[in-house]
Amino acid sequence: MKNQLKSYVVIALLSSGATLGAYQLFDLGSSASISNAPSAFTSNISSINAPGNPGEFTYAAEKTTPAVVHIKTKMQQRSRQPSNPFEELFGGYGDPFGGGGRRQSPQPQEASGSGVIISSDGYIVTNNHVVAESSEITVMLNDKREFKAKVISTDPSSDLAVIQIKATGLPFLNFGDSDNVKVGEWVLAVGNPFNLESTVTAGIISAKGRQNIIDRDGDGAANPLESFIQTDAAVNPGNSGGALVNLKGELIGINTAIYSRTGQFAGYSFAVPVSIVKKVSGDLIKYGNVQRGFLGVNISEVNAKLVDEKDLKISTGIYVGGFSENSAAKDAGVKINDVITKVEGIETKTTSKLMEIVGSKRPGEAVRVTVNRDGQTKEFNVMLKNKDGNTSILKGESSESYKSEFLGAKFGPITNADKEKFNVSSGVKVVDVLPDGRLEMYGLSKGSIITKINDKVVTNPKEAAELLEARKGRTKLEGVDVDGSRFIYVL
Repeated sequence: MKNQLKSYVVIALLSSGATLGAYQLFDLGSSASISNAPSAFTSNISSINAPGNPGEFTYAAEKTTPAVVHIKTKMQQRSRQPSNPFEELFGGYGDPFGGGGRRQSPQPQEASGSGVIISSDGYIVTNNHVVAESSEITVMLNDKREFKAKVISTDPSSDLAVIQIKATGLPFLNFGDSDNVKVGEWVLAVGNPFNLESTVTAGIISAKGRQNIIDRDGDGAANPLESFIQTDAAVNPGNSGGALVNLKGELIGINTAIYSRTGQFAGYSFAVPVSIVKKVSGDLIKYGNVQRGFLGVNISEVNAKLVDEKDLKISTGIYVGGFSENSAAKDAGVKINDVITKVEGIETKTTSKLMEIVGSKRPGEAVRVTVNRDGQTKEFNVMLKNKDGNTSILKGESSESYKSEFLGAKFGPITNADKEKFNVSSGVKVVDVLPDGRLEMYGLSKGSIITKINDKVVTNPKEAAELLEARKGRTKLEGVDVDGSRFIYVL
């Protein structure tokens, strides 16, 4: 059933007739910090009841629409055109006698989505797949002003990204409390479907904690974090990155995907809960990456079969089947065959809920973990660790880039996600292809990986630039194109 569901889920992105490379990492590794400007991070969750009567949506709509933006993106997609007869014979490796390469004609692509302003000084949260692999990002505000935007950083695991525009005094949405929203509660979805700006639709929360919704094959996401809010508010392509709000006009989720056989809304949509949005966006702004805390446990949801096999004394919860190296939970006293029933006092009947709660914490933070052990309730204070098994803050990827006049390109570092996606251990990423340069002539795309220059393995952008500067005679490049095909060029 899960696989069938996945096959019908369509990421609610495209309204301009072209698909961005959904779920491709576009990590600039910014180390920006959260400013003192008014923002969702400094505003408290409202404790008052929403104005109006149940089913009255005007207050929330009026409060929300000024803070939801229309994001328009451009990217270069290239159609392959063999530059010589050897191209077709040698599968893209160019002229075997050293003269070749591929020529590709640029095909500008446009797409659009939505975003939510979360600070008065221009920070905007959206979906990673809205801005992934884009070469240009334009943000249109509700008052029709337009700004160029830069990517602060992205997180493919949660499909979230933070971008920024140079503006001040902007309206922003306050973060709500997605942990306490209830099934059946009224919500509004605000976005820009089909380029119809500032569209508001209403529905109810249909379910919480949905996971395994999106088929992430090849998206480069490590440890996918999914605990979607499901709603029947109409969401269509172009709504991606838009707001899901309660009747107080507070942000409770970022609209991300729809359930559809056709690509259009068919009754259900899915939003990343604001508990994850707040943590991820804050980390991306402050650290340039997401600081994730881990319990270090192998888990599965308790069911009737597991109860019988393991002689468990409880029928719901999260079963601990093993530990990772340097496990935080093991160090705190949790044991195999324990059943985690609560974290921080919140029931954990599903793995998605457990991951959502723990995913909102950083390494070095302590969480209260309640377990059932042979019918007895026990509680442990677990000091969460990072993926390396310690409590240190992990630095984001460096955003430093180097330019090669010879190739007409800029190089940046590759990320761990790049290494996994392209099956390489080292190299540099082409972060920009300059007009009329050699790389453009040979058709090498932005996002490609160069692994060797003149048979020497390259490990960082500075090294690549220096090797090209010191070249003598012809230059040999080896690497992987954005589509995964390997290339060898002799220039």
